[in-house]
Amino acid sequence: MNTAPVLQITGLSGGYSLNKPVLHDIGLQVQPGEMVGLIGLNGAGKSTTMKHILGLMSPHKGEITVQGKTRSSDPEGYHSALTFVPESPLLYEEMTVREHVEFTARAYGVERSDYESRTGQLAALFNMEDKMDTLSSHLSKGMKQKVMIMCAFVARPALYVIDEPFLGLDPLGIRSLLDFMLDLKKSGASILLSSHILSTIENYCDRFIVLHRGKVIAQGTLAEMTEAAGLRGLNLEQLFYELVQGGK
Repeated sequence: MNTAPVLQITGLSGGYSLNKPVLHDIGLQVQPGEMVGLIGLNGAGKSTTMKHILGLMSPHKGEITVQGKTRSSDPEGYHSALTFVPESPLLYEEMTVREHVEFTARAYGVERSDYESRTGQLAALFNMEDKMDTLSSHLSKGMKQKVMIMCAFVARPALYVIDEPFLGLDPLGIRSLLDFMLDLKKSGASILLSSHILSTIENYCDRFIVLHRGKVIAQGTLAEMTEAAGLRGLNLEQLFYELVQGGK
């Protein structure tokens, strides 16, 4: 069994300006079949970390590997091993839902039979069956978010990077998404999930990474973090408050 991390970040510092880095010596990893919650206040560095993983920003120093590959050594292998769900949906207005999903499947080299079965499953799961031939410009924000999720999940890469996916989703959509991520995890996929809804992700993520002011201030299971902080018995939301506001 392969126990090497799917995502490995070592000594990552970076940001929008060389003189004012947002991230400071970030170190984290995501193992095969693991869902990890990346949590922090607004401006803590969550989205900046994800942009570095995606290759939208270049590190000032440090290294990021996905399945042992770096963007510089094997850009195609690196990017084909991950997919991304952004916080705000970004779609082509004159393309239908079906065209978006098929376009993504083609980009990832998904076989036609797999594309068709997965598309049918995802459309049913997110109640989008009657919207598949609708232009994205005619969709609500929540439906647009569902299209982004469907595009990400029609592929089967090793790593899913998901940024605040619950915004705009209805309660049924949130539950469907969480249950589907659990199924992906059981199949061996790895998920790095950023969310402010701590009460929702507490029971779904295997481990958590707490970012504060661009630094990792805690990481591990909820039990491990509460033990390390001397705050046994707290739920994730209570622990997070104590870590970022209580000075622990």
